[in-house]
Amino acid sequence: MTRTAALLAASLGVVLLIGACSSVPRGAALQSEILSVDDSAEGQAADFQVARVTRATIASYAVWPGQNSGALPWINRVEQPATRIIAAGDTLRVTIWTTETEGLLTSAGQRAVTLPDARVATGGTIYLPYAGAIRVSGMSPESARDAIEAKMGEVMASVEVQLTVEEGRANTVSLIGGVATPGIYPMPDNDFTVLGLLASGGGVNPGLVNPQIRLHRDGRLFGTSVSALLDQPGLDTTLEGGDKISVEAEERYFLSLGAAQTEAQHIFPRDRVSALDALSIVGGVTDNRADPQGILILREYSSRALRNNGTGPTHSRVVFVVDLTTADGLFSAGRFDIQSGDLVYVTESPVNAANSLINVITSALGLGRALQF
Repeated sequence: MTRTAALLAASLGVVLLIGACSSVPRGAALQSEILSVDDSAEGQAADFQVARVTRATIASYAVWPGQNSGALPWINRVEQPATRIIAAGDTLRVTIWTTETEGLLTSAGQRAVTLPDARVATGGTIYLPYAGAIRVSGMSPESARDAIEAKMGEVMASVEVQLTVEEGRANTVSLIGGVATPGIYPMPDNDFTVLGLLASGGGVNPGLVNPQIRLHRDGRLFGTSVSALLDQPGLDTTLEGGDKISVEAEERYFLSLGAAQTEAQHIFPRDRVSALDALSIVGGVTDNRADPQGILILREYSSRALRNNGTGPTHSRVVFVVDLTTADGLFSAGRFDIQSGDLVYVTESPVNAANSLINVITSALGLGRALQF
């Protein structure tokens, strides 16, 4: 090949590169590319909605149907007297002391007798020899002792009663997992709370990210996080006999892709994660690649959430656009909540794409000049 032919070939290559600028290697798409409509069919409408995150729109997004879908209800704390209450299924051990030298229950020289353990029946009573049925359910151990002592005093002289209570299922709660020592725990009193139970179980396993509480009660499921209980004492639910508590790892996550510092799946480290939090969690954006005006949050809504009056999304697929180059965009990003399954996509800067093209062209021209010598 002659020098002239080589130069022409190099120049032709430069022209072809300029015409193929969209195919210059990049690590992420441009904002204009993602938000463009496929024009392969004339008149085709976008199958997604573009929603700008600004001060004017942030409040309306927060009340769209489907926000925090799947969130479980929770029960606020109701303070109870810090006393133990006897319930059906508890077992009572009654020891009777008497001054009688020989009585109905004692033999000669015997001053005390321990009766066989008495289980509180479904109707709330126990049966004692010579005294019959005595109602004790709903009483504190002290009140039950007084009632037994009064009843036994009708058939024996100078009676004193010692009473111990072993809790049955109605006065126990189950700690299923997520703690150092799971098991069935007796309720020491009526004001026993979730955090008290977790402490009894040795505390939450330290390896759990944003541990979640699950409470099973009467066939219903309730849920919140451990951090919420610690931050808001009014949420530290008072337990009831038969409750089942488990501590589970956080399951909510979001994805990061594009010109972000990390491309991965990220578990929610706290209950609420804003768009700014999400960018911090992923390590920010790549300074020399990212378009700060093109932070996109892609989310899917169910068809039941769609609205045409502004009270909900118009399409199931919504692309929220965050602009980090304005104060309004930054403040609004701090108030925009990420939902589980969201994709945080950091688009490529058009300037970076142009620079990549220039570098390719410069290299090609350099090759052309080299061929002249």
